Amino acid sequence: MGMGQAATHAMSNAVRVTNRDGRSPYVILCDHASNHLPAGFGTLGLEASDMQRHIAWDPGALPVAQRLAEGLDATLVESCVSRLAIDCNRPLGVHDLIPEISETTVIPGNAGLSAAQREARVALSWKPFHDAIDEVVSERLGEGRQTRLVSIHSFTPVYKGVSRPWHIGIIHDEDARLAAPMIAALQRLGGPTVGVNEPYSPADRVYFTLEHHGRSRGLPCAMIEIRNDEISAQAGQRKWADLLTGIFAELEPVAGEAAAFPPGTGRTAQSKA
Repeated sequence: MGMGQAATHAMSNAVRVTNRDGRSPYVILCDHASNHLPAGFGTLGLEASDMQRHIAWDPGALPVAQRLAEGLDATLVESCVSRLAIDCNRPLGVHDLIPEISETTVIPGNAGLSAAQREARVALSWKPFHDAIDEVVSERLGEGRQTRLVSIHSFTPVYKGVSRPWHIGIIHDEDARLAAPMIAALQRLGGPTVGVNEPYSPADRVYFTLEHHGRSRGLPCAMIEIRNDEISAQAGQRKWADLLTGIFAELEPVAGEAAAFPPGTGRTAQSKA
């Protein structure tokens, strides 16, 4: 069933599952798809312009994820709440699950939250998002369907004053079954500068969603980071989504655990995906 004909399913206002019955082996995840703050949050003490910045979401990531899912006939699971309310790509209990500072910006509305207030945010967004992924993956595995997880993110061209040269980065841990052929395909293009565990790596704690739902089940998975100036407009979003669709359509994961890429890339911890 093509994505255009498929119904969009929403478990709550915090998460959207599209094309649940997609035929592709890929399930596309978008943790930081939205800059929306639900009613009752106010502005968290921020300016309206702050909600357009990378601190609130991953600009451009959702249009790429949507077009990629449509091109592959894949299921898409997206968070519909800003990561400033709660970061769905963080484990429970870590300090930046509900960030009080993002990069160098103080988030006044996240300071001094009680345990009950934190639990309310988990119930509002984090839990529905992860429950939706778990349900989709469990259904597929119960039906004996091949399943590979791919998360789509974007990153800033400059972080804390340091320029980032990569156009796209592929993030993976020691299991590179999916990442290795993807990296090789991108490097063969000869144009984009491809980061291997750059600008982040699992050591930066940005791999949580894939670890939680993919690695825990032994499923091939990989995280894609695209520099957000590459996908700030529709033309760039189409370009990258179509390029990735072509790669994924031809891709077969390397059997077993692929050899790790050379050390020294993306291993210095950074504070934000």
